[in-house]
Amino acid sequence: MELQFSIIIPVFNRPQEIDELLQSLTEQTYSSSFEVIIIEDGSIEKSDEIVLKYKNILNVNYFFKENSGAGASRNYGMERALGNYFIIFDSDCIIPPHYLKEVASALDKNYTDAYGGADAAHKSFTVIQKAINYSMTSFLTTGGIRGSKKAVDKFQPRSFNFGISKKAFEKTKGFSDMRIGEDIDLTFRLWENNFKTQFIEKAFVYHKRRTTFQQFFKQTFAFGKARPFLNKKYPKTAKITYWFPTVFMVLFYFSAIIFFLGIKIFLWFFIIYFCLIFIDSFLKNKKLSVAVISVLTTLIQFTGYGLGFVKGLFSSRIV
Repeated sequence: MELQFSIIIPVFNRPQEIDELLQSLTEQTYSSSFEVIIIEDGSIEKSDEIVLKYKNILNVNYFFKENSGAGASRNYGMERALGNYFIIFDSDCIIPPHYLKEVASALDKNYTDAYGGADAAHKSFTVIQKAINYSMTSFLTTGGIRGSKKAVDKFQPRSFNFGISKKAFEKTKGFSDMRIGEDIDLTFRLWENNFKTQFIEKAFVYHKRRTTFQQFFKQTFAFGKARPFLNKKYPKTAKITYWFPTVFMVLFYFSAIIFFLGIKIFLWFFIIYFCLIFIDSFLKNKKLSVAVISVLTTLIQFTGYGLGFVKGLFSSRIV
């Protein structure tokens, strides 16, 4: 089957991000044609003028709709796409020049109806963005499930870098109306319908993520809150490791409290762990400031996810 890519990008009040993303798509080394579909999800700050800049460079189409969330906007774009394989990006991504070529090559060698890729830190990212990227992708923090092929068993693609065939989309009906964890929910439904997924190591994107500690905490809290709901909906996918951030958070803050009561030994285990985080981040990023902040973003990640997970355990619904 000849692949015809349609790139689907929902956007909400982020025209500057769309400009950077579209510019990166003009630099693709992929020799075949592809289309780009921008779905404006009820934004006040529209991207239409930005998209117009690329009309003569890319095969790009722009749609404006009422706000309904990213999942519904992705479905809206896929319903209107002309290709037979859809590639979904978040608007805060920059796409490396080799991306489409690597995806086409990987699917030619091992075709699957869905795939996902990793995220990496671009040289233009701020110190906080690089630290957040480290915390989200490091083997020491997440087991490397977002950045290393060695850590991947049965890969669960994430929506910022997600590929799905038209056949699989039509069968599963795409993303559900969940506002959190909708990409994992779609992956589980793909598996239930006997569609295979894979991790394409070289198909990474530069994902900006959040730019402040507060935004990052809010994001990880949402991730944690979604997991118990997904565990209940798909009990066979539940794993004991999903409890780790909550357990880590409780033990760390408990150790910090008893440290001031004179019991110091337990906190030393965490101090050693955070020293390893510092060293590993420094070796990867070659920057002292990123290494220091990586310790903080790792703590924020575990705290946010852990609290969100607890919240999700006692929530009857997720939005």
